[in-house]
Amino acid sequence: MAYQTKPVKTGRRTRWELFKRNKRGYVSLWIFATLFGLSLFSEFIANDRPLFVHFDGKFYFPVLKNYSELTFGGEFDINTDYRDPYIIKLINERGWMVYAPIRFSYNTINYVLPRPAPSPPTRENWFGTDDRGRDVAARLLYGFRVSVLFALALTITSSVIGITLGALQGYFGGAFDILFQRFIEVWSGMPSLFMLIILSSVVEPNFWWLLGITLLFGWMGLVSLVRAEFLRARNFEYVLAARAMGMKHSRIMFVHILPNAMTSALSYLPFILGGSITTLTSLDFLGFGLPSGSPSLGELLAQGKANLHAPWLGVSAFVILALSLSLLVFIGEAVRDAFDPRRNG
Repeated sequence: MAYQTKPVKTGRRTRWELFKRNKRGYVSLWIFATLFGLSLFSEFIANDRPLFVHFDGKFYFPVLKNYSELTFGGEFDINTDYRDPYIIKLINERGWMVYAPIRFSYNTINYVLPRPAPSPPTRENWFGTDDRGRDVAARLLYGFRVSVLFALALTITSSVIGITLGALQGYFGGAFDILFQRFIEVWSGMPSLFMLIILSSVVEPNFWWLLGITLLFGWMGLVSLVRAEFLRARNFEYVLAARAMGMKHSRIMFVHILPNAMTSALSYLPFILGGSITTLTSLDFLGFGLPSGSPSLGELLAQGKANLHAPWLGVSAFVILALSLSLLVFIGEAVRDAFDPRRNG
């Protein structure tokens, strides 16, 4: 039979080998994966707490656990402030500390600045500070992590919903397909950004609330694509034979047809991921995104707009955002080429 149920290889080359042929996409994947991997360990790269402390012959790990001042000879039973000169002196007298490369967390305020905030880049604040005296480099690192995690969560959940609904539409067809298509036409015609702003203004949003309301309008990206693949495959001989043998509809859909439909769907995932990052950044820029004080690329862009005399704010956030989206576009192009049958000879 000419139609393969599970196309794993194309000629002598696997999909991964075809993906690697696109050097720009392959290199972009490694760059993006490296940046995201580093951001997952942001606490070990940018933190106002030491990575570990050696005090009185014992090792402590403040980056992982809170310790009371009393542990280091302080006077109060409160969490230790490792930027306090008094605490630094106590520890250095009887031990030593190892700090992260960037000695600020995303919410750490530097009260000793050469100029009023926002202050320009220095040896201490590599990319300067924002209008509240917080380190821009730390906020970029944490903000990038939040943006990518949000985009991954939104892409995965919206793809699962979109693929499932598209599969049901295409497989069963008939009245169900027609009615659901009319619903999608009405739902997709709504001004999604305005609806997100309205919903975000009802309550103070957090990460999961934002994920939920953006999912209301983000699940339609793959529906039409998967629906078309299922409409095409539902009348193939092996599907008709499986139905005649009494095989369950769910098994036919998700075991035999879906792997072939995923070939096209996978090509769109990097672009959906990039769009999800843009959605969160837009909401944060407009002030309807994450709670105030959260690390956010959109908030840094808004600060850059409000502080034109501090170009390091807008430029740094723009560079990170532009780099991320460009890498995802290059990765998406490479994935599309890997699954393009015209290039698989």
